[in-house]
Amino acid sequence: MQGIYRILQPRRNPLRAAIFQQFHGNGIFSLNKLSSGFGCGTSYPPMLQKGLENVTVSEVLMTKGEEKVGSWLWCRVDDAVFNAMKNMAENDIGSLVVLKPEGQQIAGIVTERDCLKKIVAQGRSPLYTQVGQIMTNENDLVTVTSDTNILRAMRLMLENRIRHVPVIDGEIVGMISIVDVVRAVTEQQSGELKRLGDYIRGEYY
Repeated sequence: MQGIYRILQPRRNPLRAAIFQQFHGNGIFSLNKLSSGFGCGTSYPPMLQKGLENVTVSEVLMTKGEEKVGSWLWCRVDDAVFNAMKNMAENDIGSLVVLKPEGQQIAGIVTERDCLKKIVAQGRSPLYTQVGQIMTNENDLVTVTSDTNILRAMRLMLENRIRHVPVIDGEIVGMISIVDVVRAVTEQQSGELKRLGDYIRGEYY
């Protein structure tokens, strides 16, 4: 980190001075502020325009195609665990929203870990065990809303040692995983670093 600061320290160069101030000030480089300071009109995707402190869960859902209610994958409490496992395997996902027998009300979530610990490890039959018997009940769920900051969502997952969190705005609107959050953070920071390189290599007087 000190090496980065030495590279970016201002040396009679207003661009370097501005970059150093942005990076050193909060530890998260924000090129939308820097570009506005230099009158740059370049447009970037919404999530890459923002510092991480301003990126929300809704933007993560949009990148997953879950911005519309019902686009997430689900099962019912009375479905066989076998079918839930098959659904997860076919779609290469690690969890399903579990809905009550009728309607779109959430009853809980079921994860691949539930299947391993409560079915495989205990020698139970996935064909004759219902999802409702192994799921995490709605009352025990850690949830977020669509306007929750992704850093807070990540912190909730780490503190509770969970990998999947339902997104609920009155009703279920999606599901995010630790992979989704880490990917969003990585892409945002990679975008910032790439554009930082572009600025450094660019011609500014």
